[in-house]
Amino acid sequence: MKPAVDLQHLGRYTGGDEALNAEVLELFDTQISEMVGRLQSILDAQDAKSWKEITHTLKGAARGVGAFDFADAAAAAEPIDPVRDRGNAALAIRSLTACSADVQTFIRDYLKR
Repeated sequence: MKPAVDLQHLGRYTGGDEALNAEVLELFDTQISEMVGRLQSILDAQDAKSWKEITHTLKGAARGVGAFDFADAAAAAEPIDPVRDRGNAALAIRSLTACSADVQTFIRDYLKR
């Protein structure tokens, strides 16, 4: 099973500096907690614009740190219209929540080193 974050990919941006990796991963951990947490209220508010902005931001941030499975889940969620397709939007939230848990477990384990 591949890790939730590709550290080689992240290392291309951080020069492999473990302290910088840790800082970037901590920021990403906070970002995904906040943003994934907001998706249900955005779905409830039927706010298609915010849905697209958040899923797009999550996709880009995840690709930047090397969390490719999470990025794929965000990319799949991005085109969903939470107004017209509430069911698939709810499924996307569950998928992003599961992927974020994997990423956050990886990050916490990395930070304990």
